[in-house]
Amino acid sequence: MNYTTLIDAITLHAHLDDPDWVVVDCRFSLADAEAGRRAYEESHLPGARYAHLNEDLSSAITPTTGRHPLPDPARLAQKLGEWGIGQDTQVVAYDDVGGMLAAARLWWLLRWLGHDACAVLDGGLTAWRRMDLPLTVEVAAVQPTVFTAHPNDRLWLSTSQVLSRPTTDVLLDARGAARYRGEVEPIDPVAGHIPGALNLPTEANLAEDGRFLPTTALRERFVTALGERSPTTVIHSCGSGVSACHNLLAMEAAGLSGSRLYAGSWSEWIRDPQRPVATGSS
Repeated sequence: MNYTTLIDAITLHAHLDDPDWVVVDCRFSLADAEAGRRAYEESHLPGARYAHLNEDLSSAITPTTGRHPLPDPARLAQKLGEWGIGQDTQVVAYDDVGGMLAAARLWWLLRWLGHDACAVLDGGLTAWRRMDLPLTVEVAAVQPTVFTAHPNDRLWLSTSQVLSRPTTDVLLDARGAARYRGEVEPIDPVAGHIPGALNLPTEANLAEDGRFLPTTALRERFVTALGERSPTTVIHSCGSGVSACHNLLAMEAAGLSGSRLYAGSWSEWIRDPQRPVATGSS
């Protein structure tokens, strides 16, 4: 059985010694790019590899891109192979913010490269610790393999495609409400949102314990936003194409398949001052 959206801590624990499973620690802080690596060195799930959002799961920023451009597929495939991830590997990604940052990003990147057998640890490191499951400081010996990438570029949109999107498409902005409205902007130089975007903050995908809401609740959340529109009309956006993957993951977990990612998101959109900017709640 392949896990393709979420996996609980007990199930993962039962497979820690499975040679066909690889766990990836994706902890990262936008405020301190090395915080996740330091946390990994202090303790992590047994056997986990560490994936750095800037170094491994993104490519270099250019004057026209957002803050986390998609990685080069060949380079990412090489890194995946170095981590021991092959075509038949079950991958589990986790972070310490309920998957809202780099864990969901790795999940989406693997889908983009044609590898669906990836799941995010539901509740992340918090859920693991709450159940008093093992942690270690040891770095596992890895048997490198070959990962062959088959990128499906229909899963994401460029800025030009977002600009020319059909009126039937719906753009969902995953950032917090205050950032969406343009009241605050702690990261990017321009506040506001893409005109026509609807705000669905990622935090609302999670229950108080940090785990994803039940499937029925997730489905209701997104169906309410979509109305009669198909999930395939949805384009997910955020600040830099990272946390938007959490909304995409939530939709897939709820059985609402086929939505796409605006990879550049807000930080790329505002690179050109000629592109329109909206503020407020509409």
